[in-house]
Amino acid sequence: MGLEGKIKFGCAPIAWTNDDMPELGSENSFEQCISEMALAGYTGTEIGNKYPRDPEVLKRYLQPRNLEVASAWFSAFLTTKPFAETKEAFIAHRDFLAAMGAKVIVVSEQGHSIQGQMETPLFQKKPVFTDEEWKRLTEGLEALGDLAAERGMAIVYHHHMGTGVQTTAEIERLMENTNPEKVSLLFDTGHLVFSGEDPLDVFQKYHSRIKHIHFKDIRSTIAQDVKEKRISFLNAVKKGAFTVPGDGVIHFEPILQAIKESGYEGWIVVEAEQDPAQANPFEYALKARLYIKQILSSMRTASK
Repeated sequence: MGLEGKIKFGCAPIAWTNDDMPELGSENSFEQCISEMALAGYTGTEIGNKYPRDPEVLKRYLQPRNLEVASAWFSAFLTTKPFAETKEAFIAHRDFLAAMGAKVIVVSEQGHSIQGQMETPLFQKKPVFTDEEWKRLTEGLEALGDLAAERGMAIVYHHHMGTGVQTTAEIERLMENTNPEKVSLLFDTGHLVFSGEDPLDVFQKYHSRIKHIHFKDIRSTIAQDVKEKRISFLNAVKKGAFTVPGDGVIHFEPILQAIKESGYEGWIVVEAEQDPAQANPFEYALKARLYIKQILSSMRTASK
């Protein structure tokens, strides 16, 4: 079976309307977003702020477009709030995703996160957890993993710029201190390269625990500017630090080859938060899909 037989390709709605900065793409409707995803050749979506939260209503929109729900982001506050608060919100999120047929739940720790702060320098003010906070995080994630398993689901941890789990060393600490049966990993190419990590090394080290993938690319000159000029994460997004695969500096051929060799099965979601007034969401979604198809076609030819 080829790679495309095992993997489904989805697209994230954040290119159409930004969740953290809803003024970006406020003019783009939910119906436009999902119709253009389908037109660009994707079969899955994650959940944006304009999506209906009633599963039956959402299904009526997605099914005619042959779209499934791949997953959706969940903000955890395990390091800064009582576990009961995160647990209650997580169960509601889990049950919504289960009703939509999703198998994984994207979880990111937002305790001390600076990703939503407009003026806080991304690299200079990155949070660092204490040993006690690491303990609360890892134990809390395992508890969330148990809750996910009740519905036959898994949590996938999203390492993210501006949070306490961003770097290779932090990902390693998280993986080493959590049970592989309870905590899996989301692999995000863009966040790794933006942070200065090697995505291929991270994938090869943890492929057995990776159950969800985000493909995004980086415009390196803008990313370097963000670091040197003490720019925040949200302003980095506005400036165009992220883009889609095939439009930045990341070489996706070896990454896709490693994914194939690992036997990965699941979703690859194209996700590139940009200002839709500057980067037409449909055009960029299509650019990424065609770029990925071209790589897969070359891989098939090379294997014959």
